[in-house]
Amino acid sequence: MSDAHYLVGLELRGRRVVVVGAGSVAQRRLPRLIRTGARIDVIAPEATPAVEGMAGAGEIRWHRRPYAEGDLRDAWYAIACTNDPSVNEAVSAEAEHRRVFCVRADAGTQGSAVTPATGEFEGLMIGVLAGGHPLRSAAVRDGIVEALREGRAPADRPPAAERSGMGKVVLVGGGPGDPELITVAGRRLLASADVVVADRLAPRELLDELSPRVEVVDAAKIPYGRAAAQEFINATLIDRAKAGKTVVRLKGGDPYLFGRGYEEVLACAQAGVPVSVVPGVTSAFAVPALADVPMTHRGVAHEVVVVSGHVGPDDPASLVDWDALAALRGTIVLLMGVERAGQFADVLLAGGRADDTPAAVIQEGSTSRQRIVRTTLGSLADDIARAGIRPPAIIVIGPVAGLYAQRAQDVG
Repeated sequence: MSDAHYLVGLELRGRRVVVVGAGSVAQRRLPRLIRTGARIDVIAPEATPAVEGMAGAGEIRWHRRPYAEGDLRDAWYAIACTNDPSVNEAVSAEAEHRRVFCVRADAGTQGSAVTPATGEFEGLMIGVLAGGHPLRSAAVRDGIVEALREGRAPADRPPAAERSGMGKVVLVGGGPGDPELITVAGRRLLASADVVVADRLAPRELLDELSPRVEVVDAAKIPYGRAAAQEFINATLIDRAKAGKTVVRLKGGDPYLFGRGYEEVLACAQAGVPVSVVPGVTSAFAVPALADVPMTHRGVAHEVVVVSGHVGPDDPASLVDWDALAALRGTIVLLMGVERAGQFADVLLAGGRADDTPAAVIQEGSTSRQRIVRTTLGSLADDIARAGIRPPAIIVIGPVAGLYAQRAQDVG
């Protein structure tokens, strides 16, 4: 087969596609085929658990038998990806006879079609062929997609001033602080934003990567208190979106975990502004993990409770049943609790938690400024004060906070 391939997009929705083989190659190829809406028949005596799961979910039809002549009848496209070259050759021969384009995964140049390395960005589908050198095509594909996501390559997207109609708002969870821990979708959306409204706990380094054309609104420096700040944030999101702009609301952690995310969603919805959410890696779980504190462990903790500490346990505004928490045996993750750590420790101790229950406090987790204090529930407040711990910090209470000692002993 010639290296001068003709790169083309196939409309496969509703059309029959046959995949012969159900191993690791099929497992990689099938998800994108499923997204096309094709009618997919997989022919193989055995399948990987993932492929079997696709069949169980009704995404494909799995014919649990070997390939037989005639299996490509009425097919529009075929992939031969068994571990037997003779079977792949037979599939390719039938495809040639029936004028069905066929990919041979084991010998790309011997089929009538090849699969490009593909990537996506804002409605663009990028395909790269490298004349039978798949590693090269994948590397080039990755470079192009990364450049588009970071705004280093043009995506032919007109500036907001030239666009008409309503814009949109996307709430993006930035993760616990390390810029590498934002999701791929979150980073892509940042690169396409006209306006970024950023929280204090959002990954600050990501703002430096934005194009000079992007308006950055610092939501952490708005005066008059939190309530006024939230009203200002809501108004900013709505006004900019109504001006036809793409607005990214960049938050630390996950937008829906004590991030007031749904308040902003409701405000946008009530104003008729399209709004969506990209979840983030929540600091409640990620920061302890980076401090060698698992949330659960077999035989140690079977439940995890994440609690807001922005009001004390005796505050009328508190919605937390502290007696119920004290009666649990698992893990408590306390956010925004540094200032009132002594109050929370006292109420848990009074409710029955043991004085020597392990605890860990992680300040500015995932960043170069991360600090860890390992203590017990009874000494929590004193050790926080002694170490000078300040927000943002996460407090973990429960047996899992003491597992690091076992690991240190094993390593030693």
